[in-house]
Amino acid sequence: MRNLIAKLTVCVFGSLLFIKAAGADPDFWKYEWPNTDFTKTSVNFQEILSGGPPKDGIPAIDNPIFAPVGKISGISKNEPVITVEISGKARAYPLQVLMWHEIVNDELAGIPISVTFCPLCNASIVFDRRLKREGGSDLVLDFGTTGKLRNSDLVMYDRQTESWWQQFTGEAIVGDLTGESLTMIPARIESFNRLKSRFPEAEVLLPNNPNARAYGKNPYVGYDSLDVPFLYRGEYPANVAPLSRVVAVGEHVWSLDYIRKEKRIETQDGIIVEWEKGQNSALDAAIIGEGTDIGNIIAYKMVNNKPIDVVYRVDFAFAYHAFHPDKKIITK
Repeated sequence: MRNLIAKLTVCVFGSLLFIKAAGADPDFWKYEWPNTDFTKTSVNFQEILSGGPPKDGIPAIDNPIFAPVGKISGISKNEPVITVEISGKARAYPLQVLMWHEIVNDELAGIPISVTFCPLCNASIVFDRRLKREGGSDLVLDFGTTGKLRNSDLVMYDRQTESWWQQFTGEAIVGDLTGESLTMIPARIESFNRLKSRFPEAEVLLPNNPNARAYGKNPYVGYDSLDVPFLYRGEYPANVAPLSRVVAVGEHVWSLDYIRKEKRIETQDGIIVEWEKGQNSALDAAIIGEGTDIGNIIAYKMVNNKPIDVVYRVDFAFAYHAFHPDKKIITK
């Protein structure tokens, strides 16, 4: 906990100095972002803060390398991975890698995808990188990190137009593509052990340089246990702790504690959500594989008597509330 507090104190102090010097000022940002059209935006610039790193200071992975799941070492059985399956081909992206890179630009079964993770919001989201535009040419985008945060969430940018995108919602919020939205792809945030049992032929993302970062370690030690999140100045949900987790599927959102208690929930519109033990938090212990067991979530619909995964998310409650303030989090 002391390590995290020291780290965040330095980051906050540095960020506040930057904010004081630069403010939310597009005229200042233009030095770093000469190709971004700041006359187009859907948000108040005062909501966008520096997270500390500069543009691409947290480097996205653009040329990912993989190994068969059976040859992977250095990932404990309950460590979280983001698993994506398209047309029978599966790949897993360990959070121990995404913790340090936040974005992986990849192509799976011919579909260009971006696998994203914002540690400060615990938001794991997979996007289709293809953007269909009415009255214009379709684009295939690839993404990097701006070093900016909004509601403590990662602000991405696309390298084609240098528009800024909100990772939590998949919406462009600044630049030429303001108002456009990315399509989210169903994915599971599951333990490495569950991945292996479901897809014994899966490929697993490797670090391009295993010595470049402290892969397997958590730079946000104790973040789960904080009373308040980092660089967030919005309102908190009324009925759950800010850094507790919520599970959202479509219009439905429940506290993770409630789902863990119920084990299985079925909604009137046919969504089934299940909880099973055996997945570590990536943001708790110093070693990810030693984190608290928060369990696995599965969300699906039955189609022709077959379970089909649907888009779901497991986020910190404050972040979900920031972007969906009118949604009620079900706790009982």
